[in-house]
Amino acid sequence: MAKPVIVALDDDLEVLQAIELDLRKEYGDRFRVVRSNSPKTALEVLQKLKLRNESAALFLVDQRMPQMSGVEFLEQAIEIFPLTKRVLLTAYADTNAAIHAINKAKIDYYLLKPWNPPQERLYPILNDLLEVWQASFRPPFEGVRVVGSRWSPRLHQIKDFLARNHVPYQWLNIESDEGDRLVSCAISSDTRCQALVIFPDGSHLVEPTNIEIAEKVGLKTRPKMPFYDLTIVGAGPAGLAAAVYGASEGLRTVLIEREAPGGQAGTSSRIENYLGFPGGVHGGDLAKRAVTQAQKFGTEILSPQEVTNIRVNGQYRLITLADGSELSTHTLIIATGVSYRKFNIPGSEKLTGAGIYYGAAMTEALTCKGEDVFIVGAGNSAGQAAVYLSKYAGSVNVIVRGDSLKKSMSQYLIAQIEEIDNINVKVLTQVKEFIGEDKLEAITIFNSETGEIETIPTNALFSFIGAKPRTDWLQDIVERDEHGFILTGTHTIRNGMSPKGWTIERDPFFLETNVPGIFAIGDVRCNSVKRVASAVGEGAIAVQLIHQYLASV
Repeated sequence: MAKPVIVALDDDLEVLQAIELDLRKEYGDRFRVVRSNSPKTALEVLQKLKLRNESAALFLVDQRMPQMSGVEFLEQAIEIFPLTKRVLLTAYADTNAAIHAINKAKIDYYLLKPWNPPQERLYPILNDLLEVWQASFRPPFEGVRVVGSRWSPRLHQIKDFLARNHVPYQWLNIESDEGDRLVSCAISSDTRCQALVIFPDGSHLVEPTNIEIAEKVGLKTRPKMPFYDLTIVGAGPAGLAAAVYGASEGLRTVLIEREAPGGQAGTSSRIENYLGFPGGVHGGDLAKRAVTQAQKFGTEILSPQEVTNIRVNGQYRLITLADGSELSTHTLIIATGVSYRKFNIPGSEKLTGAGIYYGAAMTEALTCKGEDVFIVGAGNSAGQAAVYLSKYAGSVNVIVRGDSLKKSMSQYLIAQIEEIDNINVKVLTQVKEFIGEDKLEAITIFNSETGEIETIPTNALFSFIGAKPRTDWLQDIVERDEHGFILTGTHTIRNGMSPKGWTIERDPFFLETNVPGIFAIGDVRCNSVKRVASAVGEGAIAVQLIHQYLASV
């Protein structure tokens, strides 16, 4: 952590040098002394300090300066650092002005020049002020800071991206005093800003893309090599398992993920039915461990990065990335999982990210403290989210289209929900409308049994209404069913005939698509079991099948 700063300002270079010498001699071991002979330059320095999240303990400022007076400087400086102690240096003739300025600029003390000897006329005064400042000082957060409105969809996307990639960050509401100060230091007052991201070195980006953030925080988005034995697209549990087993068995492996490792499982607040974790495991923690394990064996992980096209050229599969670059591979595993279906009802599109969230959105839990929130869905993901949000929200209302949770939710979750007082389950109910302009303000629900229509105020709704595979980009390459799930193994064989274009004598392996050497695992695969354990198992099996494939190439 950087030392707190003492700022010395005087336009007389000889006096400034003397001030700096005295300050460094007495306080150099605990504080960093920054000097300037220009008020304008000093204010620019303060803005940079603010953006780097450094702390200013003391301003020691001369009153008589040509650009602006010391009082005028301090009035602007306290807008940036309101808690910093302030001392004005004055000549005897300026004492009356200094006294009048105590209230105006909230000056803590004024000193007459000269202050020799400093042991008697300078240090005792500054020691008292610094002791008071130190007593209330709290070490600043040293990670990424994100400034924006709670209701900004772009802010939600940024927070979610950072959280899922395990990048520590601090959110500051743009409407708070500190948020306003940071925006003022970073951008001009006439620039509209939905989201500002400030990095530890003081650099900042306005409404950045995920790729821009990734490059700043050190995530890898470009492959190191032009060729790999195994390329995996999608870093959910299935893809991560394949990466661990592939790399540990000597395959040159690259894992490509468009958002963040972990997939839907990575957003789960607690997975309690995964083998080996009797107390449950946080989805993000499980993903982080899997990433570490894959990297330990040499897997190269590109995130965020997206595959836009695949071409087959003999025994090679050519992968085109979103940035236009290409890599080639002997084998390919598609593990892109599924995404939650979007609402198609009035108000849903404009309020997505501004009160309507798809998936667990754990980054929003703290902002829902004491509020009445809604969850739509009846699967395990919805149940896990309900249990998690109940720790923060005033009430959690689970909206279920069917007549109970038993058809789609594990019994252990149903039992937990029944024991939590602030969770209410509304069966035979559907959302008919979302109400709000810039943020969600209410929802209209319909009970299919009673015919009752009700409008209820709320600022947050989390949706888990079924899953849809992301496979449109594969439509000309691999065969899919009518819902977009990838066909593998025996499902590719119709009427006893091998898939169209199949070029080798054997039938496709269990997890192999209609293209030799291209495999599909996890939720994206037709007829897969939608559980973390089965996805991990398919990742391990796929690698064994790849060894068999490579042995015959």
